Amino acid sequence: MLSVSDLSVSYGAISALSGISFTIEQGSIVTLIGGNGAGKTTTLRTISGLLRPKSGTVTFLGENISALAPHKIVARGLCHVPEGRMIFSNLTVDENLSMGAYLQNDATLIAKNRDYVFSIFPRLKERIKQTAGTLSGGEQQMLAIGRALMSNPKFLMLDEPSLGIAPRLISTIFEKIVEINKTHGITILLVEQNANLALEVSSYAYCLETGRIAMEGESKKLRADPQLKATYLGG
Repeated sequence: MLSVSDLSVSYGAISALSGISFTIEQGSIVTLIGGNGAGKTTTLRTISGLLRPKSGTVTFLGENISALAPHKIVARGLCHVPEGRMIFSNLTVDENLSMGAYLQNDATLIAKNRDYVFSIFPRLKERIKQTAGTLSGGEQQMLAIGRALMSNPKFLMLDEPSLGIAPRLISTIFEKIVEINKTHGITILLVEQNANLALEVSSYAYCLETGRIAMEGESKKLRADPQLKATYLGG
């Protein structure tokens, strides 16, 4: 469904990604793990068109999207929930959801997607007229994911969904991520600081180190790998 081939990205003279390649099959949950500065967020930002690669290609559903503008990538069904959520804090929950559907023209589909968002995140329905900036961190993350779902995505990228969230809500957020994948068939690429949790919910993983893929494999096998456990899982 998604193929990244020999992707290199630089910030000026600093290399952030050095020729990484990977593929993601439709309907799967795949995670990118690695330390700070490994290139995880840069990878997502390049796939979604926020950064331009120095070289290499990103192919989505058979089309090279490397040079497309971000809104055109969203229109093709690939949506990015960025690190830090980036909700419109001065707008209400309802208005934020409407912004997520700005490329949609089918009122029936928009209503259906809104109902779906409220079914998985009922707390958002309770706070529909509340200003988004007054929500808790967990509620803001729910809203960020809900806003992305309003675009009717086929492929969803989530960057650090547990960041800044109370521990009691983290498990809820991840249960909903798995539910979205299973019930809607939405393919998910997950970047998560909690590597153990990321490997628990995903089927396949790539480990980035200083802009290169150092290790890859089935998530359950990587969880048992002594080197990876010592480096990322506190074992």
